[in-house]
Amino acid sequence: MKLALTFFFALALNAFADLAGSRPNIILVMTDDQGYAQMGCVGHPWLKTPNIDALHDKSLRFTRFLVSPTCSPTRSAIMTGRHDLKNGITHTILERERMTLNATILPQVLKTKGYSSGIFGKWHLGDEEAYQPHKRGFDEAFIHGAGGIGQAYDCSCADAPDNKYMDPVIRHNGSFVKTHGFCTDVFFTAALGWIKQQKDSGKPFFTYIATNAPHGPYTAPEKNAKRFTDLGFAKEQAGFYGMIENIDENMGRLAEKLKEWDLYKNTVVIFMSDNGTTGGGPGVPGKDIVPGYPFFNGDQVGLKGSTDEGGVRVPFFIRWDGHIHPGRDIKTIAAHIDLLPTFAALAGAELPKNQVEGRSLLPLIEDKAGNWEDRYLFSHVARWPTGVEPNTQEFLNYGVRNQRFRYVGPRAAGGNPKKKKQAAAQPAKGALYDLEADPYQKTDVSADYPEVVQKMNTAYEAFWKEARPLMVNETAPMSPTKPFWELYEKQQKSGGIPDWAPPAL
Repeated sequence: MKLALTFFFALALNAFADLAGSRPNIILVMTDDQGYAQMGCVGHPWLKTPNIDALHDKSLRFTRFLVSPTCSPTRSAIMTGRHDLKNGITHTILERERMTLNATILPQVLKTKGYSSGIFGKWHLGDEEAYQPHKRGFDEAFIHGAGGIGQAYDCSCADAPDNKYMDPVIRHNGSFVKTHGFCTDVFFTAALGWIKQQKDSGKPFFTYIATNAPHGPYTAPEKNAKRFTDLGFAKEQAGFYGMIENIDENMGRLAEKLKEWDLYKNTVVIFMSDNGTTGGGPGVPGKDIVPGYPFFNGDQVGLKGSTDEGGVRVPFFIRWDGHIHPGRDIKTIAAHIDLLPTFAALAGAELPKNQVEGRSLLPLIEDKAGNWEDRYLFSHVARWPTGVEPNTQEFLNYGVRNQRFRYVGPRAAGGNPKKKKQAAAQPAKGALYDLEADPYQKTDVSADYPEVVQKMNTAYEAFWKEARPLMVNETAPMSPTKPFWELYEKQQKSGGIPDWAPPAL
């Protein structure tokens, strides 16, 4: 019996050996505006997400995983390993969504260790050619433009003209193709086809599936929306929740193929969202969507676009069968800036010099962190009007977080310059929350801990001084043209937009 137990423990130690340098495949699925609470596994009372719930159960979970208040900032932090303001990202449009070209980004880091990288869905870090993912290390790029399918603004940020969620035109490695089906289904199909190719090649791969769902406009496949319209939901709400249930169906497709292709043993699978859930479209906080179906955000304060916990906390499930113990919740704060150093550690790749602010999460994942040093994480809603000096916005709409506390700085109005001016003249008071004792931000304890407020603000001031010179898009002129529109028109004239042939799976 003793020999049998010794053999068992030896097997266990071998199965859960050090992960650094093991070069697994990496699949990162990130949804858009879903937030933390819009899943059954974290308590949503009526959304049905059985496949995401199953991934949750088979994963290690970071329960305090933090991102930026909006989408482009989060995406840039994942790509660079540093806070978004230092990537030049201070908006999601108006040339300020373009990720600085003076950064080495994630696929470029992984390529040094033989990885192929593919992106499927939303890029949103610059629509001008030099900023496109197929120019920045991705071997496969299957994306829409702007921040959403069909979006267009008076700048370079624009998707293909008149694009729709159903049968969208997609830019595939620099050329447009016409797809057939709902966008999320199309993105997963393209990703699965590429994963199959990589499996057969034997090279390690990084697959980034970045859905634009459930971002507005709130349009879901009819079969997914119908469940909600039958319950009395309006079209927009049915669209939002139907999109989430459609995402769940595609997570099921992904799980089935990974099992069929025997990839779970050497593939890390991660599920997350890009910021807190949105309001309005999916319902109004504090009110029933229809009788018996209340808007649900897990009792969190804040939505997308705020520096409250509800604006920046997202799910983060990580599964790797035989290597990561499932069912464990990690309460230590982690963040988007940690993904590049974590993936680099898995690949055995060196980090870009003088760039990365995040930490490898492998010590936490392996339960070998010991005395994990506390740190400050910074967020800012940004989005100030074009032409405003950022230094005038430093102490508005910002947040500072460490393991115990969240400081939410004075708030200002959104994109309206007049309201912004009024808010700047009479800013609301900042507030400090002890999230270990008060996870839902009920009580401002700034008067009880003035020294904490001071330390957090001192750290934030130092961060801002570093970030301000790196806000490289602030004086960029608005592009007179929309690159996706120009390229689309040129391709139409030279040969047309071919139908995309879905891969055989």
